[in-house]
Amino acid sequence: MFKKILIANRGEIALRVIRTCKEMGIKTVAVYSTADAESLHVKFADEAVCIGPPPSSESYLKISNIIAAAEITNADGIHPGYGFLSENAKFSKICEEHGIKFIGASEEMISKMGDKATAKATMKAAGVPCVPGSDGIIADFDECKKVAKSTGYPVMLKATAGGGGKGMRAVWKPEDLKEAWDSARQESKAAFGNDDMYMEKLIEEPRHIEIQIVGDSRGKACHLSERDCSVQRRHQKLTEEVPSPFMTDKLRTKMGKAAVKAAEYIKYEGAGTVEFLVDKHRNFYFMEMNTRIQVEHPITEQVIDFDLIREQILVAAGVPISGKNYTPNLHSIECRINAEDPFNDFRPSPGKITTLHAPGGHGVRLDTHVYAGYSIPPNYDSMIAKLITTAQTREEAINKMKRALDEFVIEGIKTTIPFHRQLMEHPDYLAGNYTTKFMEDFKIKEESE
Repeated sequence: MFKKILIANRGEIALRVIRTCKEMGIKTVAVYSTADAESLHVKFADEAVCIGPPPSSESYLKISNIIAAAEITNADGIHPGYGFLSENAKFSKICEEHGIKFIGASEEMISKMGDKATAKATMKAAGVPCVPGSDGIIADFDECKKVAKSTGYPVMLKATAGGGGKGMRAVWKPEDLKEAWDSARQESKAAFGNDDMYMEKLIEEPRHIEIQIVGDSRGKACHLSERDCSVQRRHQKLTEEVPSPFMTDKLRTKMGKAAVKAAEYIKYEGAGTVEFLVDKHRNFYFMEMNTRIQVEHPITEQVIDFDLIREQILVAAGVPISGKNYTPNLHSIECRINAEDPFNDFRPSPGKITTLHAPGGHGVRLDTHVYAGYSIPPNYDSMIAKLITTAQTREEAINKMKRALDEFVIEGIKTTIPFHRQLMEHPDYLAGNYTTKFMEDFKIKEESE
């Protein structure tokens, strides 16, 4: 077992990993930029090392600084959390070369599943249902036209190196294809330094449902049920729940088997998710695989009473998984609380928190690294907390979330709490009747003070 783990991340996920390490008797090392010196993950770790100035390119993304921090503190493991270097094949390889265990996927695994076109080809070979479209990267616009015609409109152009909705364009008719092709490639080149594109059939009225999987070093994998992540804005998830209100026992069995087949085909080691688009007829198609822990992992933990971070650490230490597949016996919802102004097009709202009152009570979990007096830096993702409620039924979980959101007071900055309060009252959300297009028609109403 590990003696000391360095957490190569910041904020609530770093604190989340530190808590599990402490419970397992493992020493922890926090790394931080100068902007994060007052964050709770720095205060609660056994040791802390400053790795650079606020820009992530000079701190959290600077591999040499993180490796140096691990070496001077004698850490024998590095947990990357999510974001930053969590799916960086080069970082995984460098950790291995320095004799430090990367608590995540191997270089080969990240390379194989990180490029979306390669991942799709791999999943096709594994027998996992995939969205119809191009066979890998599209060479030029002439091929793009042919693939669009054979696939059938509407189609979706996607950057192979994409993420966060960048380099994606929906195309409904042939005359719009050229403009979409040019603008998607330009955006992808600017964001990722790579303008390779592939194409898929656009699934109408889709749900975004992911299956949590864990694989061990012996090639065995299991699934830990699904999460519905369909409520999104600009391809960024806003809230998630498990079980999905769209799920049936038959569909869960089929999707779970497909996810396990995918993981075992590539001999996946660690925690990950196999993400699917599910159409209105409950046909499901592989979308991508995330080779890391997810932001929304707490709701899975809540409904099956399972510590996913602990499982990650055990698997990385060579402990075999039980091989048991899980089904949820409770209902859990997560609301991502961001430092953004929902009444002003979700504009980021960094600054000092003057007042914070955290909600509590039975079935309420709050994962956060902020507190009254803490200043949120403008340099990173705007998520500052995850509010999770868990109950016997979906209706009870929603009612608990409404109550918890009313109790949650954050002053000094703008947050997305008012948005989530309105979401929990929306008739379509209450009915479980939502797709990835839900936010296109959602109108937030001004609230009186």
